[in-house]
Amino acid sequence: MIVQVLPAFEIEETFNPSPKSFVLLDEIGRGTGTYDGISIAWSVLEYLAKSPLAPRLLFATHYAELTDCMETMEGVFNLKVLVKETLQGIHFTYKMGEGASDKSYGIHVAKLAGLPHQVISRSQEILKNLEKQRSQKPLQKGLSSKDQIVIF
Repeated sequence: MIVQVLPAFEIEETFNPSPKSFVLLDEIGRGTGTYDGISIAWSVLEYLAKSPLAPRLLFATHYAELTDCMETMEGVFNLKVLVKETLQGIHFTYKMGEGASDKSYGIHVAKLAGLPHQVISRSQEILKNLEKQRSQKPLQKGLSSKDQIVIF
């Protein structure tokens, strides 16, 4: 077994992936502008999935919109981490299930990571306000909500 960690731009140049390769990509496009990031992630996914020598690929992403594009690519499917929700909070089961996640658990993870209660509470307030604003107005002038990619 050979394991090598590479930046995304070096994957093909460095080791020429094949159908026997296993490539793990995590958060491609993160740290860029929202639309830049999703465009980069989407293109990398398409490039590797449609390659004549497509490797086995695990593509971890925070872009929910990528779950829709996967329906158009042969051999590509969604998996999600299964979560149990109770009144006491959430519990990650360490099991995978088919399909895309229908919910974000970022604030729950922040709480598990030990962020101060004040930060968690304020994050929940901000999230509620952002979700309310999103449902009340389009993100860009001139576009209907069905034509927009909703990131937040």
